[in-house]
Amino acid sequence: MMTTPPETVERFGYRQELQRSLGFADLLIYGLIFMVPIAPFGIFGDVFRASHGMVALAYLVGLVAMAFTALSYAQMARAFPMAGSVYTYAGRGIAAPVGFMAGWAILLDYILVPSLLYLIASAAMASFVPAIPIWGWLIIFVLLNTVVNYLGIQMTARVTKIMLIAELAVLAVFLVVGVMALASGKSQAETLSPVFDPNTFSWTVVFGAASVAVLSFLGFDGISTLAEENRESAARLGRSMVAALALVGVLFIAQTWVAALLTQNRAAVMTDDDVKNNAFYALAEFAGGPWLAILTAVATAVAWGFANSLVAQAATSRLLFAMGRDRQLPSFLAKVDPRHKVPVNATLVVALISLGVGLWMNTLDDGVSLLVSLVNFGAMTAFLLLHVAVVVHFVVRQRSRDLLAHLVAPAIGFAVLVFVVINANVAAQVLGFIWLGIGLVVLGVSYLLGRRPSLPQEVS
Repeated sequence: MMTTPPETVERFGYRQELQRSLGFADLLIYGLIFMVPIAPFGIFGDVFRASHGMVALAYLVGLVAMAFTALSYAQMARAFPMAGSVYTYAGRGIAAPVGFMAGWAILLDYILVPSLLYLIASAAMASFVPAIPIWGWLIIFVLLNTVVNYLGIQMTARVTKIMLIAELAVLAVFLVVGVMALASGKSQAETLSPVFDPNTFSWTVVFGAASVAVLSFLGFDGISTLAEENRESAARLGRSMVAALALVGVLFIAQTWVAALLTQNRAAVMTDDDVKNNAFYALAEFAGGPWLAILTAVATAVAWGFANSLVAQAATSRLLFAMGRDRQLPSFLAKVDPRHKVPVNATLVVALISLGVGLWMNTLDDGVSLLVSLVNFGAMTAFLLLHVAVVVHFVVRQRSRDLLAHLVAPAIGFAVLVFVVINANVAAQVLGFIWLGIGLVVLGVSYLLGRRPSLPQEVS
């Protein structure tokens, strides 16, 4: 009797409903645009303050933390080539209830990150075009991205390629102008200070700053949500995650190193919120003139509000689709549009939540910082469960002898993330644990109602 091919979802009890049209290059570009090659532009001041000027070191530590996580993602993507990301990996690697909690944790990241992106971009655009208020830009960005995502994953892939080229062009301009400015004597600090400053260095400072910097890396994991739209092997899916993270890590460290050396009024960045929020654009103007400040500011707004939020909405909708398909969230989220082959209801729900949360947070003085903290906490918590899933699935169940990939690497990744979470914002810890507590209540109610989380059995 013919058996089901090993990398099809039918093997795991599902029907193939999404369109398999993405290759390695598409997935790599998707991951890069999700992480935003110019992401440090928007949060440079926050990371500078948290790291006491050692911005490049904060990104280096963040890269190391995420590298081990990317390796764990790659291992689980090969074992379970399905949509759902860490929800699927923890659910099938450990147990369905653990998968629910992992999915619930990362929902804090996936559901809120589009709102965060829309809010930051809308505020930036409103400063350039004040005739349209922040709430107006929010609506424009949400509508535009929802239409593109509804038209299908191939349309999303085409748009992201164009946006990636534009972002890399802006980054190249900044780096060239920045290096020329440094060569002309505009450096404001010692050359190695962005990676090590003996006057301010401490591991508490570094890991605290890394907990902010990792926001820029979140997105490589979004590639895993496209597993059922990947037309190549699951191994290639995993490699695209590692490659995207490595490439963007180099870009982050390079641009923040140059930026940190050009930062004027360093004491003011540490104490004045207005100076901190505009730190990058101020140093861009110092390096090349007002035109460079405007170019980088507009590029940041478009990259966060359109390109990044576009792929964030796509990834979030796939997570909701997977949890809805398993009836761990309302099943209407699993509806797939027959023409465009996208999870249409999940896409619309993400759009509505993003708009509602964005409008609400716009009314709060600390709305952006609150969203950043919650997004990071949700992601880090889910990543911790991912590392545990690798060990349980491969070492405990499969008796794997590849202890480097299946025990040592996940253990190191777990330990690094624990340090990051411990040194994260206290408010984020409190709110994050409240969110996890709500998830446990939802899980408990499911048990009481006789709806214990379960997953379709694998077909041999």
